Amino acid sequence: MFKSLSPVQLDPILSLSIAYREDPRDNKIDLGVGVYRNSLGETPIMQAVQLAEKRLIKTQTTKSYVALAGSEVFNQSMMDLLLSGTSAHSRASAVQTPGASGALRMLADLINVAQPDTTVWLTNPSYVNHKPVMEAAGLKVKYYPYFDPETKQVNSEAMLNELAKAGPKDVVLLHGCCHNPTGADITFADWQAITALANKNGFMPFVDMAYLGFGDGLEQDGAGLKYMADNTEEMVVATSCSKNFGLYRERTGAAIIISNSQQEAQKAKGRILTLARSSYTMPPDHGAALVADILNDQKLTNIWKDELDAMHSRILTLRQGLTQAIRQRGSEQFDFIEQHKGMFSVTGLTSEQILTLREQYGIYAVGDGRINIAGLQEKHIDHLAEALVSVSR
Repeated sequence: MFKSLSPVQLDPILSLSIAYREDPRDNKIDLGVGVYRNSLGETPIMQAVQLAEKRLIKTQTTKSYVALAGSEVFNQSMMDLLLSGTSAHSRASAVQTPGASGALRMLADLINVAQPDTTVWLTNPSYVNHKPVMEAAGLKVKYYPYFDPETKQVNSEAMLNELAKAGPKDVVLLHGCCHNPTGADITFADWQAITALANKNGFMPFVDMAYLGFGDGLEQDGAGLKYMADNTEEMVVATSCSKNFGLYRERTGAAIIISNSQQEAQKAKGRILTLARSSYTMPPDHGAALVADILNDQKLTNIWKDELDAMHSRILTLRQGLTQAIRQRGSEQFDFIEQHKGMFSVTGLTSEQILTLREQYGIYAVGDGRINIAGLQEKHIDHLAEALVSVSR
């Protein structure tokens, strides 16, 4: 049977990590995979997580199954975090999923059950896994203009003009904040305009919120999502605790359904549970238990928020430091890096220039020119600045 299978192409991001580990150079830099690293190059366990974990070890009495929906305390906590203060809070339901990728797939499957001929509109470019997940769920995919390669910012006019063509059989996927891969975020005015288009034309918004707190802070990063949820009848949200809680390997995420009533949202939740039963059945408990504890203990919540603010501030400092180092070398063509949000920036470098970065300087970046600013160490800023200026001459 398996002899008929052809070899698959390695994931362009995950395969970089393998090549990086095998590189013997001391000055090598991994800017590929999207993880936060501190000044020592480590992805630390957050203090709030460590404290919650110690408590969990002392109090947990069983490893028995939880439920198809996972931890309902976690589910409610995620809805509180994202939707508190909005009308959507009382007409939403949530399901714990194996990471945000699991949430994307479960929501895509739900959309396919509800409306099989749906087209999902993605930003151009978008997260590398958006298209395969949507297509694997049986949905059609279309791209809308988003990133301007000249300005390295969002082309709002082109985006809104194209989205005005979306209708009732369409779903428009938006990045909640810290756009992956570009780092260029839509403005609050854009959120308002897209919300108005959704209400006018009948398309459903689908928000992928994977980096809450990494852009401008918790409240600012969630403002657009809250506005849209407050002012639309129906939308869905995929959210992750990988970045802002540092729970990458615990695969902790949630799928949130917002409808015109709690009854309708619960009906959709029931469909997701049926879909989950035929797939992974139940999500992993550990990460969700930690997040639920942190968000329901004010002391732990405060510690977590302080840590998240520190990570957010450090990313801003890295962006400023890199941009300044490049300017000191006589170039202003990378000034946009300071304006981008979150972990990533698209540099505008060609695949050949990215290869030169890797071969000559030991700097590993994705072939589309994306670099992970949050993976940078302060001691590497000058080396990276020198390399970027050199390959772009």
